[in-house]
Amino acid sequence: MKILYAVQGTGNGHITRAIEIIEHLQQKGDLDILVSGIQSDIELPFKVKYKFRGLSFIFGKNGGIDYWKTFLKLKSRKLIKDIKSLKIKEYDLIISDFEPISVWAAIKAKKTCVGLSNQVATLHPLAPKPRKDDVMGKMVLQNYAPTHINYGFHFKSLDKTVFTPIIRKEVREISITDLGHYTVYLPSYDDVKIVKRLNNIPEVSWQVFSKHSKKSYTIGNVSISPIDSKLFLNSIASSSGVLTNAGFGTTSEALFLKKKLLVVPMKKQYEQQCNAAMLQDMGIKVIKKFDKKSIDLIVNWVKSDTIIEVDYKDNTQEIIDLIIEDHKKNKNKFST
Repeated sequence: MKILYAVQGTGNGHITRAIEIIEHLQQKGDLDILVSGIQSDIELPFKVKYKFRGLSFIFGKNGGIDYWKTFLKLKSRKLIKDIKSLKIKEYDLIISDFEPISVWAAIKAKKTCVGLSNQVATLHPLAPKPRKDDVMGKMVLQNYAPTHINYGFHFKSLDKTVFTPIIRKEVREISITDLGHYTVYLPSYDDVKIVKRLNNIPEVSWQVFSKHSKKSYTIGNVSISPIDSKLFLNSIASSSGVLTNAGFGTTSEALFLKKKLLVVPMKKQYEQQCNAAMLQDMGIKVIKKFDKKSIDLIVNWVKSDTIIEVDYKDNTQEIIDLIIEDHKKNKNKFST
């Protein structure tokens, strides 16, 4: 069986999850890997057959997506060319982790594409949704990479097609300690704003990991470091808590490592708003904005000792086996 596994390269969560999934898919057939996107800080440790610029959302510095920069970096002709160039018909099974080129190439070729991502889970009827409806955000999420058959990941299992998060082996095996600092990852905020806010809580040591800085420095009780996946994981594993956006990867790993968690969902990012709704239902603190008004809320969170218990078993093999079995039972539905 010839398999194409396509991974979204915007953000690091897709890539870290893919590292675990790829090892299992390689045992199921002849696997090719596709990655599109320009915002990930992590490289896959596998041979990637297709690398595309894709359709990436660019993080801003004021709490959300920078839509102007996203538009300026959009190469629509190149995107269409890449979709047409992908030899999708040669694959028996196409799996997409919210990756648009593979999906639209499959649609064009009238082949079924299987979705395997957190994004499809957030659209599940049983998944909590934000109180304030975001029609445009929901529309983007539904149509960015519209797969035909969906399996998803969420912070809680919802049914037989929505699983708890895949936690990479590196996280499962790391030693968990508490050295008293707090780890911060807010890629949609400017470093200056982060330092200004956290300097108002001087009794706490903050370790900030930044997408906007290429060098390390310290201002008062706040240290800033460029993204380094190993240092970042070590910081979380030895922290008292994690302050981050509502992306799926970092939040899932923080919960698994039994760390206090405080999330600030990105503005106008429907997926993160949905993630935040689920986290809030689980008892995790969510703040709308990282502004002056949030300082007291952060102080209260630091003083609290509430840790949400989760049971994230190693379910990767189970998930891949299910997808392959469904593929065998419904082979005619997976291709024309």
